[in-house]
Amino acid sequence: MNIKSIMLGCATALVAMAGIAQAQTVRIGIAAEPYPPFAAPTASGEWEGWEVEIIGAVCAAAELDCEIVPVAWDGIIPSLTGNQIDAIMASMSITDERLQTIDFSDPYYNTPSVIVAEKGADFAPTPEGLAGKILGVQASTTHQSYAQAYFTDAEIRVYQTQDEANQDLFAGRIDATQADSLAMADFIASDMGDCCAILGPVANDEAILGLGIGAGVRKGDSELLAALNAGIAAIIADGTHEEITARYFTTSILAN
Repeated sequence: MNIKSIMLGCATALVAMAGIAQAQTVRIGIAAEPYPPFAAPTASGEWEGWEVEIIGAVCAAAELDCEIVPVAWDGIIPSLTGNQIDAIMASMSITDERLQTIDFSDPYYNTPSVIVAEKGADFAPTPEGLAGKILGVQASTTHQSYAQAYFTDAEIRVYQTQDEANQDLFAGRIDATQADSLAMADFIASDMGDCCAILGPVANDEAILGLGIGAGVRKGDSELLAALNAGIAAIIADGTHEEITARYFTTSILAN
């Protein structure tokens, strides 16, 4: 799917959004657990990373006054539906299951789900290859849902954060982990991740893995949804998305 072609058609919506009053701060929920290079706290408690910069750019383009609010990942959708936050921008995949509870903006990135294992591992990132292996996944993610659906002959070990899964992979307590390709590329580039390599992507299943990463809003919040879509379209059209991405990644992340 070419996200850029979908987004550019929305760019003119910014004109329509210009008259919307934005006196109220929009609370953007991100996962409280560090997820580099997308979002992680600094020593001073500020948040930084690719997704943090994208949030800032989208809000600026949409003329929204936004505040980042860290929320535990497994409670982030209840925080949205319970009005503790107004939107989610936390690398959340757009899936049919989630669309039953919340609405999503257009995607602002889309990357494959991959299997990572120790360098030299002689098994494939397939159900057959992972049979009898211990596979680590983060709780309440599309990766957990996929692993439980497809890797039925593997032992699935669930972690509260991806960092915990990575630590156990480094320590040899699991054979592999399934996660987003960009997050794992960042891990592999670290001193700890030097032990490991990406075996390859899992076979795509859009029903589980979704149609890309979007901003989640409450059902019926059409004004905020339109504003976020306009902001996403604008930063893609004017090159801001590409400029931010180039500071973190070596390839485009707008489409698979």
